[in-house]
Amino acid sequence: MPARFQAEDGASLAYRDEGQGLPVLALSGLTRTGRDFDYVAPHLDGVRLIRPDYRGRGGSEWTGAESYSVPQEARDALALLDHLGIEKAAVLGTSRGAIIGMLLAATAHDRLLGLCLNDVGPVLQREGLEKIFDYIGRNPAGRSLADLAQRLPLAMPGFAHVPASRWLEEVQRHYVETPEGLRINYDPALRDSFLAAFDGTPPDLWPLFDAAQDLPLALIRGANSELLSAETAAEMCRRRPDMIFAEVPDRGHVPYLDEPESLRAIHAWLARMR
Repeated sequence: MPARFQAEDGASLAYRDEGQGLPVLALSGLTRTGRDFDYVAPHLDGVRLIRPDYRGRGGSEWTGAESYSVPQEARDALALLDHLGIEKAAVLGTSRGAIIGMLLAATAHDRLLGLCLNDVGPVLQREGLEKIFDYIGRNPAGRSLADLAQRLPLAMPGFAHVPASRWLEEVQRHYVETPEGLRINYDPALRDSFLAAFDGTPPDLWPLFDAAQDLPLALIRGANSELLSAETAAEMCRRRPDMIFAEVPDRGHVPYLDEPESLRAIHAWLARMR
């Protein structure tokens, strides 16, 4: 069961803290929770895996659209490390979590042991963002979890060779079945903050990526990703020739992290910090 701590503004936030060893702060995707890392967790021996639910998601308190921002979520991540008495941690970031990880590299560099980015880089493809615009903050159309699990393969064509059991696991982790239909497990106001963040000229995130220059760094990309282009990944590799890089076939945005390619990259990254 998740534990709880209070953020700097008094918000009550949920987190999981499991295992022993190298502290790894696992930061999830935009609308997701710490359960994003359920698939990879059994493969992380010798790791203390710390998985927060961002404010407004999962078991954490809803605090309003204006507080659902990458800078606030970065501050919450540091507050959790402080709460646990952890001076330094490695960051494993999926999508939104990878952006938070890059921001931490730039603003709290001395708190990081390393950074692993799951399918996000300094350039976000507009096509991928527009797909998020379509669904964020809206309840899904499926009548039940089982119904939605059957619909997902068609809705996510970048994914192939995914067993039916995995689609069902996904919907069970991220939606709630009610008598009135399926509901998202996060504050619908997240839609307002996300749309506002991408209204206008996209921010230049390359300085955040470059801030991780002396940290052990890894990048995992879904081969069919609509958010992280092959060109951006190539430029990241050019800037950081020592970066561990894996491309996962039959995956879009985002890989589940228990694929063989993902696990090889994560284990190699962890080895550099031991």
